[in-house]
Amino acid sequence: MNRARFGFAATLVGAVLVCTSVGAQNPPEPAPKAPEFKSVLSGKKFTPPIKGQAEVEFTQPVTKREKDKVVTTIRVKNVSSGPIARLTIDETWFDKTGSIVSGGKGTLPQMLQPGEIQTVTIETPWNAKMNGNGYNFTHANGSIKPTRVKTLDDAKEPAAKPAAAAKSTPKKK
Repeated sequence: MNRARFGFAATLVGAVLVCTSVGAQNPPEPAPKAPEFKSVLSGKKFTPPIKGQAEVEFTQPVTKREKDKVVTTIRVKNVSSGPIARLTIDETWFDKTGSIVSGGKGTLPQMLQPGEIQTVTIETPWNAKMNGNGYNFTHANGSIKPTRVKTLDDAKEPAAKPAAAAKSTPKKK
């Protein structure tokens, strides 16, 4: 019992001596200041993507069989007032009885800007029972109202004119 008390006392004295010798040294230098952070988007124009229902136009899908896959390409145009984030088209294939046979998904990883035209490619495993298909359009922040058109205009036109461009003042003579 006495040995345990003696060992504890010796450890305590040693710890006190170490702490006083460390405390007697010069104080540590202050840490350097952290660099100032600059916003990644500072000075850049950023339009947030549409939330809720967006509108797109699309042409007749082109479907081809390539070996063991069915590849469908669809050209889409954003006719909404803002960009569409992560446009997704789900394709579902049915057999003659209306049962689901297979399906695939095509996605645009970048934003689809207003008036912009892009091509979405959907790859689906081929099945001999495939008879008909259907499409479901969605985006990251809501649903899509798709409208089928015969052709898409390649000219990139803004969806809405700015208010300043709509008003023109006549020149005074």
